[in-house]
Amino acid sequence: MNRILTIVLFMLTCWNAGKTQRSETDSLKMEWFGDAKLGIFIHWGIYSVKGTDESWAFYNHKISHADYMAQIKGFTAARYDPEYWARLIKSSGARYAVLTAKHHDGVALWDTKMNDLSVVKQAPAGKDVLTPFYRALRKNGIKCGVYFSLIDWTHPDYPGFLKDSSKYDLAEHPEKWARFRTFFQGQIRELMTQIKPDLMWFDGDWEHNAGEWEAAKVRKMILDINPNTIINSRLQGYGDYGTPEQHTPVIRPKDRYWELCMTHNDNWGWQPQDTAWKTPYEIITIFADAIANGGNLLLDIGPKEDGTITPQQVHMLEELGKWTGKHEEAIFGTVGGLPYGHFYGPSTYSKDSTSLYLFVPAKGSGPIVVKGLDNAIREASVVGTDIRLSPKIVGKISWSAVPGLVYIDIPEEARDEYMTVVRLKLDDPVKLYRGHGGF
Repeated sequence: MNRILTIVLFMLTCWNAGKTQRSETDSLKMEWFGDAKLGIFIHWGIYSVKGTDESWAFYNHKISHADYMAQIKGFTAARYDPEYWARLIKSSGARYAVLTAKHHDGVALWDTKMNDLSVVKQAPAGKDVLTPFYRALRKNGIKCGVYFSLIDWTHPDYPGFLKDSSKYDLAEHPEKWARFRTFFQGQIRELMTQIKPDLMWFDGDWEHNAGEWEAAKVRKMILDINPNTIINSRLQGYGDYGTPEQHTPVIRPKDRYWELCMTHNDNWGWQPQDTAWKTPYEIITIFADAIANGGNLLLDIGPKEDGTITPQQVHMLEELGKWTGKHEEAIFGTVGGLPYGHFYGPSTYSKDSTSLYLFVPAKGSGPIVVKGLDNAIREASVVGTDIRLSPKIVGKISWSAVPGLVYIDIPEEARDEYMTVVRLKLDDPVKLYRGHGGF
């Protein structure tokens, strides 16, 4: 019995050691993602020809499937300049980019060998448009992310799109589903071996469960090819980070790593009728809120079918880059800042939490206030300038452990056009008073 117990304890020790090692490895490979803060999402495909909804146009019967797919004959990529795309993305301050290799419509932007439905074989573009883009990204030091839809609403073996009569029961036609799984997993293998992405950004997992997708097998295949690839949450529980879409979280998400994916106007991809462009100020404040809550922003742009990017999107990326460049130390490599109630706005910490960064909208007036900061402030300044500030401590009582309120005036000449960042250098790692007051 003792011998059996010893073997069991040994096996448990080895399992726990392996688990700890895997956990440490996962933490290390996620480090770049946690530090990156900003990524650029690119929705580009045959839907850019008429400027219609990506795949959803035929799903929602705005256009017939046949008319939608006919757009492939107008996809030229005639003015596509991947080097320019990469430089523009770098100028925004983004540390990674994600391009739609294949959306739900099933059209591949690379020369897939799994079928003939690609812009290489069927569009006037006649070339792989993925590989040169990722080559340009790496040249510019930008991490490479690949968007891939698990759904393929055009493939003959996929059980149709949800409002279509071609949907079939997987249990009644297991041979069809088996063929489709071989197909989509083969495409993932192609992307992993040809592109070698740092990040796989899946979509469409909601139509089937993890077992039907063989999610565990897909994850293993990816990591067998590149153990450092990270995977988003849309693989039925087999991903590494959360992906809230369009809506900024009001409270800090529970995921240790998460990313808000958001459009620059109201739609994914280029749609000429959509002129509801978010302003640089709006994007910057949304971005600040995301990083203050410990997340990233994946901001979308939509090139036209010929590969050109509209002036509005170029302006947005350039203005974003001016701001991120000026405030780099408060953004990249930081962690989420003060809990709600301590400061009326976003904030971040340096990794050792001895510097506190306070984000202040440009249009604000009067002093800012920090509550419950139980640290001495060694220095207060405006990031990106040489301006020093003079904090005023209000309401500190000598016989009470409750810290006073910190009021800081920001002179007009120190205010940024979009969002000012104030840096507080502290005596020690940040310590907060979280009580109910005292006497």
